[in-house]
Amino acid sequence: MEIKIPLRQHVGGINSPIVKLRDKVYKGQLIAVPNGLGANIHSSVSGEIVDIDDENITIKALPNQPDDYIKIKESNDYLELIKEAGVVGAGGAGFPTNIKLNTKLESGFVVVNAAECEPLLNHNMARIMEDPDLIVRGLKYVMEITGAKKGYIAIKPKNKEPLIELGKAIKDYENIEIKYLPNMYPAGDERVIIRELFGIILKPGQLPLEANVVVTNIETIRNIVLAIEERRPVITKDLTVDGRIKSGEKVFLNIPIGTSIKSLIDNCGGYIEPHGEIILGGPFMGKTGSEDSVVTKTTGGILVALPFPNDSRKFGVLGCECGAQVDRLTSIVENMGGEVVSATNCKRMKDVNGRLRCEEPGVCPGQAEKIMYLKKNGAEAIVVGTCET
Repeated sequence: MEIKIPLRQHVGGINSPIVKLRDKVYKGQLIAVPNGLGANIHSSVSGEIVDIDDENITIKALPNQPDDYIKIKESNDYLELIKEAGVVGAGGAGFPTNIKLNTKLESGFVVVNAAECEPLLNHNMARIMEDPDLIVRGLKYVMEITGAKKGYIAIKPKNKEPLIELGKAIKDYENIEIKYLPNMYPAGDERVIIRELFGIILKPGQLPLEANVVVTNIETIRNIVLAIEERRPVITKDLTVDGRIKSGEKVFLNIPIGTSIKSLIDNCGGYIEPHGEIILGGPFMGKTGSEDSVVTKTTGGILVALPFPNDSRKFGVLGCECGAQVDRLTSIVENMGGEVVSATNCKRMKDVNGRLRCEEPGVCPGQAEKIMYLKKNGAEAIVVGTCET
């Protein structure tokens, strides 16, 4: 079996390999380092380096993998351990966690994001059920690092069993509480969490720190604990596989980074035919992938879709920051055989330093003016990417 480990799995540039072709590597070994902003990358398996190119390191894995791993260097500095382990935001763009947590919250708060925001994904809830105490320990570590006075776990009430287990795990902690999020997408957006928990409306482009809050998700919290308690680098990922697969939804925990998407689909019994595209991530923010794609530090889902319908009409597309944006909607129309004749964005989207951001995520306005604009420009049908579901 070959494992292909991408040299870019996070915010920042492409990492530089520190191994050579034909090198023998051991699970957990550091194999690539960042140039500036980024995070360390470690081998998820033991084996031999069989290829290095500008984008990947390919390892031929030994048939029998060891249970142990090379530990990161010892340190009493939690932030240093998190940095050495290559911890990044596992539920988003992959921002380096040691940088995010390098702050002091004066009378502030830490929030564990347990929203599992995207529909169909359930691996965060499975992780909570696996070890709720670990989540609480991770929250305590982040509170200690940042000096936060109080911690919250934000979760949707519909996830009753994980909620109950977390409730048991926090019963002896006066400074940790569970808070409920609305059962909608995008409840896991950081600005939505801060709005719902604290009543603070952050403007587009404002970070949680401006509300004296740090938000981090379930799997990132777990990786923090493993880095601090076990000196374990980030070499595995939790994810959900769903859609047109024979097994139905299947949650995978501790999948080696670099594992091929095709192997996981095969593990689910293969496709239900006919099937369409493979989406990496959730149905709202996921990107088109392929069987040759691999698991990275930020891969949350593998969704096998239905085939696109055939529709050769002229389309207008209405993009949303929280859902599908114009480029994704255009790709969908083209895959249907249609033609995009007009495109615009939700009226809540504002340009912030060259990026379109939503003024109030999860609170969708009426779009009559936008719909009329698209029709005026020749749209016979409209594809929208708005959220609030």
